Amino acid sequence: MTEISHARVLRIALPIVIANATIPILGAVDTGVVGQLGAAAPIGAVGLGAIILASLYWVFGFLRMGTTGLVAQAKGAGDAAEVAANLSRALLIGGTAGLALIALQMPLFAAAFRLAPASAEVEALARDYLTIRIWGAPATISMYALTGWLIALERTRAVLAIQLWMNGLNIGLDLGFVLGLGWGVPGVATATLISEWSGLALALWLARDALLGGHWRRAALVFNRARLVLMARVNSDIMIRSVLLQAAFTSFLFLGAGLGDTTLAANQVLAQFLSITAFALDGFAFAAETLTGQALGARQPKALRRAAIVTSKWGVGGALLLAVFFWVFGPRLIDIMATAPEVRATARAYLPWLAAAPLIGIASWMLDGIFIGTTLTREMRNAMLASVALYIGAVMVLLPAFGNHGLWAALMVLNAARGLTMAAYYPRAEVRARA
Repeated sequence: MTEISHARVLRIALPIVIANATIPILGAVDTGVVGQLGAAAPIGAVGLGAIILASLYWVFGFLRMGTTGLVAQAKGAGDAAEVAANLSRALLIGGTAGLALIALQMPLFAAAFRLAPASAEVEALARDYLTIRIWGAPATISMYALTGWLIALERTRAVLAIQLWMNGLNIGLDLGFVLGLGWGVPGVATATLISEWSGLALALWLARDALLGGHWRRAALVFNRARLVLMARVNSDIMIRSVLLQAAFTSFLFLGAGLGDTTLAANQVLAQFLSITAFALDGFAFAAETLTGQALGARQPKALRRAAIVTSKWGVGGALLLAVFFWVFGPRLIDIMATAPEVRATARAYLPWLAAAPLIGIASWMLDGIFIGTTLTREMRNAMLASVALYIGAVMVLLPAFGNHGLWAALMVLNAARGLTMAAYYPRAEVRARA
């Protein structure tokens, strides 16, 4: 393997950090453009439609992570044929899943509107939005596969280029379709649909080296039973882990709602900062996925350990900076995001928990990356099961006794438990690299 240096880690991580930073901008533009229509219903329709689709697509997020780990290992082993075959398998899953969502759109959307009822006007506009955007499902889910594949090969600048292209095109089309042509909500949906398919086309072009090689279409290789079973196991473990994590975080928000509207609003404001933390530190976790996976594939346990240490140093450094940033600038950020005095005061009361979150959570986030790269996904799933059980116990004890402080403490228990349980499993990664 090429030397695992700090410069190499940064080359992988920084494009991801920049790419992630562009994601909130697109949502703000979508909202701002429909906001120019002078009515509340279009804003609500675009927001509701986007949330419904994001929830459906989120189920297939395992495809990005599982692809990264498997491809990084194939790269480390010098197996170009398996690198290409993994791309084919992942794209087949992405395309099939997208077509299934298109076929099932009517019952899926009906169930979504039953769970999240809206006014007749908002629901009608949201349906218009969804019936256009759902045709981008194969492209969006397939992009998970391509993104994971490119990250595994350390081609994160390509990921950044795709993100910038898609978001830039989407914003330009938003302005043209909605403000120029007056298409309203369907214009926003059409802009996104075009950007999704154009992004997939760009990603496939950037992956052309694998597609021109011929290995990707060798049926005996692509449909190798042992490889398919491994892929299914890895992806199912990641999906279970992700569902558990999402359920725990959703319960945190729902339980906060039971403590009053002001507390709910304060928690929602602070939760946005938690999202910023994840976006900022994702790059280093992705670097850990890539480098530990390659080291495992090359059967170099020392390289694996160095990859884990070097990427984690940058992760810890980023967590420290975020903790200080939230502590110093948190009150000002809260004032920007909320105008109600009571919400501002309540959010400030819980700000110390937010400042502590990056420091407590960094071990779990970095170990997630290491376990994805080394495909210790069963261990990652089991660690999440144990951690969620501890979180439930903490909620039952701390919430009645300390209210929202107890709820935040339980969330910290969840992240600390994830870090500790995965740390106990970590030696298995080095053992696998020696096998």
